[in-house]
Amino acid sequence: MNRSRLPPPDAFAAVGVFLACWALVHRWFWAHGQLVDWPTYESYGDAIVHHGLVPYRDFAVEYPPGALPAFVAATPFGDYAAAFAWVMAVCGVALVLVVAHMRLAAGYFVALAPVLAGSLILSRFDLWPALLATAAVSALLADRHRLGWALVGAAVAAKLWPLVLVPLALVWSVRRGRRTAPLAGAAVVAVVFLPFALLSPDGLWASLRGQLSRPLQIESLGASILTSFGHPAVLTSHGSQNVAGHGAIAAGFALLQIAALVAVWAAFASGPATDRRFLRHIAAAVCAFVAFGKVLSPQYLLWLVPLVPLVRGRRGVVATLLLTLALILTQVWFPLRYWDYAGTFQLAGVVLARNLALVVLFAVLALPAPSAEER
Repeated sequence: MNRSRLPPPDAFAAVGVFLACWALVHRWFWAHGQLVDWPTYESYGDAIVHHGLVPYRDFAVEYPPGALPAFVAATPFGDYAAAFAWVMAVCGVALVLVVAHMRLAAGYFVALAPVLAGSLILSRFDLWPALLATAAVSALLADRHRLGWALVGAAVAAKLWPLVLVPLALVWSVRRGRRTAPLAGAAVVAVVFLPFALLSPDGLWASLRGQLSRPLQIESLGASILTSFGHPAVLTSHGSQNVAGHGAIAAGFALLQIAALVAVWAAFASGPATDRRFLRHIAAAVCAFVAFGKVLSPQYLLWLVPLVPLVRGRRGVVATLLLTLALILTQVWFPLRYWDYAGTFQLAGVVLARNLALVVLFAVLALPAPSAEER
């Protein structure tokens, strides 16, 4: 892994591509029929900044406390939607630089994220936890373990999904004799969560419980099988459209998700902790969480964008192509035709195809490799 300083011309070129793509998704078909989340974020920021209310105690918040800085940052500006998009653009630029520092070609792929993911990138905060998680991986690769674990803690505090990286990072740090470094991550989590746990334990727990108890969301793998080959009832709850009933199927996919994650963690622990294996299993763990989960919102693919292209060799090329396919297929129905799918299951086959592409992506990332491939 090349850990040398990124040459400024390459850095500026990759950032330039990202900003050009960012500008592009404000135009053409991307500018129409957007489904946005920023009004919810705006309500949180307004309550905190302008009314002095305490999150979780005075008003309900859907996300963990580490997400709040992303919401508050845009509040002082008159046009919240535009300001929030700029906040995410800054996160995107930083993400390009972090990834390009690890692998320049991967940085250019991340630079294409706006056109690959579409307009949702403007109004979702997922670039924030993705930046924190990817920066954590970069720091751990550079043997800056305390910094890496502090960033892992910050990423988990922003959105819970980076928890899937913890077992892999533990193996990585322990193998390098840095057994106490994970305490830095625990300290960050405590600093972020503890004030709200003391002020409103019930409110904070309700937020976490709401995320963990979500039903089978309509774009998930399990739901797309049901909508492709049947006519399940759909209800709206937890801020999304979900398949009613079918609790056994939801539980089955939850177990499959856990089994896939445990398999990835065990596979990494059983072999050498090389840079290439670490990056591949990081990408595989996040892919398992996305592909087999009960919820698969389109923005979840943003979590994979900075990680998959870091995988080396022919496996990495195939994996990046599969991720690109999944991103493009997502734009076939989201956002312009989302309600056609949610209402009458139009394009259900496309949704299923996207989800199967993610399953194949997981297989490509997780299957064992000849030892010579990842030295």
